[in-house]
Amino acid sequence: MADPLATWLDRYMDHLAVERGLSVNTIAAYRRDLDRYVAFCDAREVRTPLDVDGSTIRSFLASISASTWGEDRPYSARSVARTVSSVRSFHRFLLREGAVDSDPASTVVQPKLPRSLPHPLRLDEITRLLGSPDRRTPAGLRDRAILEVLYGGGLRISELVGLDVDDVDLEEGSVRVLGKGGKEREVPLGRMAREAVGAYLSRGRPAFASSASRAALFLNTRGGRLTRQSCARLLSTHVKAAGIDRHVTLHTLRHSFATHLLEGGADVRVVQELLGHSSVATTQIYTLVTKEHLREVYYSSHPRARRGATGGR
Repeated sequence: MADPLATWLDRYMDHLAVERGLSVNTIAAYRRDLDRYVAFCDAREVRTPLDVDGSTIRSFLASISASTWGEDRPYSARSVARTVSSVRSFHRFLLREGAVDSDPASTVVQPKLPRSLPHPLRLDEITRLLGSPDRRTPAGLRDRAILEVLYGGGLRISELVGLDVDDVDLEEGSVRVLGKGGKEREVPLGRMAREAVGAYLSRGRPAFASSASRAALFLNTRGGRLTRQSCARLLSTHVKAAGIDRHVTLHTLRHSFATHLLEGGADVRVVQELLGHSSVATTQIYTLVTKEHLREVYYSSHPRARRGATGGR
């Protein structure tokens, strides 16, 4: 008898972790999507890979599109598209492993999403945000160092909270980062970020450090490694204190890093390496942001482009 879908799902999770080396967060997203898929199939007595056909998959995706989560909130188009990608990837794995002779998900169309451009902070907003933490307190020194590294190095938040003290070389002005897929890269840190991290290491971190701290760079008040959620809360506090009246996430600082580099004349390939993108196509979305900025400046500044401009002498 063929192994059930649930057994194959466990094997697929092992494959993602061991052979593809995906991050814990990415694997968790696959697991959530595919647990729902396997439960849907089980409820319809579709128990093994051989029992699945194209109509099963399409029915599952239709049920996701029509369902809600949380406080009666519908799933976004992006969430549905991610679920489609998860199911397709799972069935490609089943085909490669010989569990099936054909791939029923191959006929399922991946929905196209409208391209949404990142919304970086303006330079004046960055200045206000980075100046918000109180440098007279250990927490303020820590928060300033976090914000300076996120913006000065373009790190993902998962990369930042995973940093150890030894990953930072203040003399060289760089930080060693473990990115997606376990890929390591070295990111330069500018003068302001180096100064902020140096001040935190000498006057901030010792106030938090305990036997539980080990090598972690950024610590909470109990001496443990700071979490993504704690970083999001401290960012929200400083965004409000800086008088920035719009939605800002930790990833916004990474968007701002990339956009400001390109606006300053950096080559897109260099920005790709700094961000740790495996494909330059991912980085090129930031070139669209800078083009939008150029258009805005042009239409607001050029006398022959402004609305109401006339051709009179």
